[in-house]
Amino acid sequence: MKINIKPEAKEYLAKKIPAGSRLILTTDDGSNKYSSLGGSCAIGDKFQLVILKEADPDYTIDLENDAGYVMSTSENDADLMTNGLNISLWHNALALKDNSGILDGSLSVVDWRNIKPETAAERREKMLSLGDKIC
Repeated sequence: MKINIKPEAKEYLAKKIPAGSRLILTTDDGSNKYSSLGGSCAIGDKFQLVILKEADPDYTIDLENDAGYVMSTSENDADLMTNGLNISLWHNALALKDNSGILDGSLSVVDWRNIKPETAAERREKMLSLGDKIC
């Protein structure tokens, strides 16, 4: 799978992500260990770039990119993306788009290099407390 990172987005990301970093592109909808955001209104409509120290075995689909990042996604996340996948700067924020249009107009960048993932129980508790605040 390929993702094009537009020049203005590369500049933006260079300030947030060290060169050569390992990244995953994943949803931020409570469906994975990197997201405690919950609520049916978030499913498949919020994404994030997560900086990792090492590869995560759940993210096996390589995302070839022109910014030099080691980037991957999961099979579940890839199902939400089509051809023409790209990241651009849009209204002063990162936007994830593909040939179908805008997937997320506010793509976040989260640094997990020094964070231990929450347990499923901790994530569920946080999702319950946030769920009625976001939808």
